[in-house]
Amino acid sequence: MIDDLDAKILSILQKNARITNAEIARTIGLAPSGVLERIRKLEKRGIVTGYRACLDSAKLGYCVTAFLFVRTDDRPGDISTAHRLAEIPEVEEVHHIAGEDCYLVKLRCSGNEDLGRLLREKIGPIEAVRSTRTSVVMETIKEGGMLPVSACSG
Repeated sequence: MIDDLDAKILSILQKNARITNAEIARTIGLAPSGVLERIRKLEKRGIVTGYRACLDSAKLGYCVTAFLFVRTDDRPGDISTAHRLAEIPEVEEVHHIAGEDCYLVKLRCSGNEDLGRLLREKIGPIEAVRSTRTSVVMETIKEGGMLPVSACSG
């Protein structure tokens, strides 16, 4: 169960994970020690799973974002191929999906040549992979959005 104060804390943390407990406390009208206790409980319950820096992929040389639909010969319930895909450094996300394909993979590359090499040399050799379909992102409108949080969620 999430109450109104937890919901406010979670919303604030999503906007700025580097904010201090004192700043959160001032915003929501709670003592800093109370904020710390609530955050620790949210972490312990697995609601807050970590903190990370958001990086500009293009400024780091990863100018191509692509989504890859992957079909495999995995037996039902076997996600070992997903774990192999997740080990590839250029792979940002791996989702087990319903439908004709098995996985949806988000990857970042320096360019189309790099994308081709990645498909040939890292993804293609995975034994269970039967086919892939690639969609290259032309423009990103929204990414890394925040979840709406309200009391009684979770």
